[in-house]
Parts: sequence; C-alpha cells; structure tokens
Amino acid sequence: MLRRHMLLALALTPLLAGAATAQNLPDHITVATEGAYPPWNFSNADGSLGGYEIELTQALCERMKIKCDLIAQEWNGIIPGLTVGKYDAIIASMGVTEERKKVIGFSKPYAKAPNGFLTAGDNALKDLPEAGRSFDLAKAPQESEAALAALKEKLSGKTIGVQTGSTAATFAGEYFKGLDIREYPSFEQLGLELTAGRIDLAVANVTAFKAVIDANPAGTLVFTGPTFAGGVLGLGTINVALRPGDEALRAAFDAAITDINKDGTNKALTEKWFGVDISIHE
Repeated sequence: MLRRHMLLALALTPLLAGAATAQNLPDHITVATEGAYPPWNFSNADGSLGGYEIELTQALCERMKIKCDLIAQEWNGIIPGLTVGKYDAIIASMGVTEERKKVIGFSKPYAKAPNGFLTAGDNALKDLPEAGRSFDLAKAPQESEAALAALKEKLSGKTIGVQTGSTAATFAGEYFKGLDIREYPSFEQLGLELTAGRIDLAVANVTAFKAVIDANPAGTLVFTGPTFAGGVLGLGTINVALRPGDEALRAAFDAAITDINKDGTNKALTEKWFGVDISIHE
C-alpha cells in the first residue's frame, strides 16, 4: 500500500483537502485487510471482520463520507490485488518500504510500531541481550548491526519464524542469513508454531504479539530482546496503501487520519486494542 506524493497532502489543510477531493472521490470504495493478524485485523467465527483496523476503517470512511466495503485478502497477494484494481486501498498493518514504494503509494501514517521478538517463557531465548532497547537501522546503523551480530550468535542452532511477505521476513533474511528461518502464510499460524514449540523465536510487528500472548496462560509466551525499525523494516509506521495515481483518495485519507488523531479517536482505538497509545501525534 504505497504512495510517493506526500508533499501535496501535507500542503493542504484538512478543510482544503476535503474540498479538493469532494468533486473527485467515489462515493463507494473497497478496502482490503488480511483478516489474520490480531489484534490489527482478524476474522470472527461467523466470517465477519474485527480488530483495530476494522474500527479504524469505519472511522476513516465516516470522516471521508464514503461508503466502504471491507474484504479479507491473503497477505501474500494483497499488493498485487491492489495494483490490478481488485480493491481501492489496503488497511492491513502495512509499513512503508523502498521496495513497496516502487509499486504502490501510501497515505500519511496512522500508527507506529517497530518489529521485535517473541519466544516461549521456558526457552533460553527469553533472556536475549539488549532487552527493552530500540534500534533504528537507518539512523544508527553501526549500533544496530553490533546488536544484531550479538543476537545472531545467540540464535545459532535455533529456528526463527516469520510471516511470508512481511518486513520481518526481509529483516530476518538480511540480518540472520544462514540461520534456520521458516516462513508461514499468516501470523496466526506463526503463533501456533511458536506455542507448539516447533520454532524457537517469532519476529514480527510487536503489536501483533499481544493477542497471542493473551490467548495463552500467563508466562507461556514473552517478549524478548530489543526492537528494530528503519532500513529494510521501513519507517516504523503503519499507513494506508493505495494505487499511485489515486491522489484524491490519498488526500482524503490523509485528511481523515489527521482528524482522528487530532480529536483523540485513534488514541482511544489503539489503547482499546493494544493496551497502549500507538497513534500519531503531530
């Protein structure tokens, strides 16, 4: 879900953006989400969608005065589906990366979240070094790479799980090359593999960990080690993905995101679903 034309949207006030897009916006769009990445988005037993991004989408569409249909799309094909016009936007915990920007465009960010590590409470990896620290691969490359080298040594002989097509998969492939890295089609399956003991460590957006931690007895799964953002992980923010030419729709999303961050709606939603405020404070 990617976009390069940020300057125009930043130059417009929410009022002007709304006026500029009112004439060009459709009155009905389709938004894709994964439906398998709780608490960001998930599928209920009855097939309906739930989670933070479902309620976020409803709030954004209400502000844009657009009717939005939400559909679930497997992660591995979610960007191709956007580019061929299967839907108009993606709201699915997607961060901005240079590779994605070659294909799609992005709105301004609606949330922030680094990547980190999850392991079993009885696994020796629960005591990984640099616990609680945050590293930026782009802004502090030498410090980050020193921390990653120490982590790689600790992970020798261990099995690492990532979701196919995620920034975590790219990150693990680059910095943990040579280790046993296994890919899974959804985060739910990744979580099941971790709790079953078939992998030693999961790498993903840290906000996805809460649901799988809460679904198990206390202490079964735990955060470990530091968090990382920047570089191959993108900006550490989460954005709406759009087709590069849909400028009016992007500007409308930007204005709506500004609105829900300004009035506290997004803060309340993130605290509800993650237990912490990860909204954007401008």
